[in-house]
Amino acid sequence: MRKLTLVATALALTGCLALSACNNGQQGDGQQQAQQQQVTKPTDPNDTKAWGAYLGQIVQKNMQGMSAPQPYAYMIPAGDSDDVKDARDRQLSNVQDIVARGVLPGNLIAFGGPDSGKTADLVTTAFKDAKSGSLKGVIIIVIGDQGDQQRVEDVLKPTDATIRYITM
Repeated sequence: MRKLTLVATALALTGCLALSACNNGQQGDGQQQAQQQQVTKPTDPNDTKAWGAYLGQIVQKNMQGMSAPQPYAYMIPAGDSDDVKDARDRQLSNVQDIVARGVLPGNLIAFGGPDSGKTADLVTTAFKDAKSGSLKGVIIIVIGDQGDQQRVEDVLKPTDATIRYITM
């Protein structure tokens, strides 16, 4: 059941981002503007809905330069239960497959979650074997703590991706 919840949350975050990207150019009424107010960083690492909203707004604000129809967003879950570890392992495998196959220029890949260290671990592991220059024109957003920024950028820099590390 927990696995289904994590997958559903990831899909919902991606869907939210896609829908919000479609609405970027439209004027909204007062109610829409109120809904788009700044969401603050959640304090509960298990509140996936709040984290999805928080991370989604950060990704939405940093989509400039993306020409693909929608971003690829990964919300990395916090915690160390077997279900959560399994979810992170599936995400890692998925990202490693994407990196190995290649990503077309104009695409945006975003990573974030309640535990910056676990997010950084996933990103550095997933991209450590990426070929030099293989992601030119791809935008990679990583949302995390400043203490994890350098190790993430060190792994991503050789790929020639546009790196946007956003400190939360």
